[in-house]
Amino acid sequence: MDCLEDGVPKTCIGVLQGDNGNLQLSQNVPVPEVLPGWLLVRTAVISLSPCDFKMPKLLPSPGLKGGLDFAGTVVARGQGVEHFQLGDRVLGAVVGNKTDDPESGAFSQYVRIESVFALKIPENVSLEASIAWIPSYIFTAALALHQGLGLPDVLRARIHNESEEAKNGNRETVLVHGGSSCVGLMTLQMLKIHGFHVITTCSEKNSSLVKLYGADAVFDYHDQDCARAIREYTKDRLRYVIDPFGEPGGTAMCVAALGRRGGIYCCLEQYHADLVSSRRTVKHCLIMGPAVSGRGVELPEPYGVSPDAKLESWATSFCYPGVQKLLDSGSLRPVPVRILEGGWGAVIHGLELLEGKGVSGQKLIVLVE
Repeated sequence: MDCLEDGVPKTCIGVLQGDNGNLQLSQNVPVPEVLPGWLLVRTAVISLSPCDFKMPKLLPSPGLKGGLDFAGTVVARGQGVEHFQLGDRVLGAVVGNKTDDPESGAFSQYVRIESVFALKIPENVSLEASIAWIPSYIFTAALALHQGLGLPDVLRARIHNESEEAKNGNRETVLVHGGSSCVGLMTLQMLKIHGFHVITTCSEKNSSLVKLYGADAVFDYHDQDCARAIREYTKDRLRYVIDPFGEPGGTAMCVAALGRRGGIYCCLEQYHADLVSSRRTVKHCLIMGPAVSGRGVELPEPYGVSPDAKLESWATSFCYPGVQKLLDSGSLRPVPVRILEGGWGAVIHGLELLEGKGVSGQKLIVLVE
């Protein structure tokens, strides 16, 4: 193992689940072991996500560590790592609250990530700025397009420098419900930069924002006739919908907006399947972002996902390298963020803000170094 620091400590500061899933600051979080093919990163900045407070409440497991997105500096690398050097600045998304790997998660001073799933931060982008790309959202959007909707493999085209051909052939219309959310903004971009015709729903006040991120047409989801307006705009031919939320009203609207021949409803949260099954021509699926690695997700139904060797091959050969190209070329606009100061002590406060609906239209990030 190569190591940048004289001695990586055995324990560090982080946020763990306590009794009943309650989060608590700890000074004695074990520093993850650096395995062959893996990196150890000293964390500089993290982002906060709803799953960081939802999962401990849903499946409390004292001692587990949460956190998805992080950016920092490589301080150690395992045997066999070739494409990263000590001192490299990296951006990544790991799986938090992982029962089969308690060392996984971004809520600690040192984070372990497999090198094939890490992203190098471009030289002209700071650590603090890089986290606003929210890699977990990029990968979730990519998985929704590839596996959920079965759309043309835009990241494969990007790797082979075929982006122009891909753009010319992908004028299919896709609806992104709630496009002004941070995951919605990333999904809009992933669709738009590869040539899809993108429409979205949001509140009227966010219409200009979603257009900035690539929306070709915008519909107010507060309008009772929203679904009808979408069907008129698409000439009753809409076949693809991505819904980040799975809320009953949104699901019903999305299904009603699909054209008369049906299509695919792809949701990024658990949804009410009975609201979709009323239309037999509409297929539906739940996309779990952490499944993008192909390694599976070990959770109870309906969240669990079995390992998938073909998906793992796609992730390592096309998805992650393709996203790296998008970052290097400046093709993705970062999402709006709200910075919380106070180090690791601000994490619990930030999650309380999220749970209390005290944040809108921004991604909470915490500077921890």
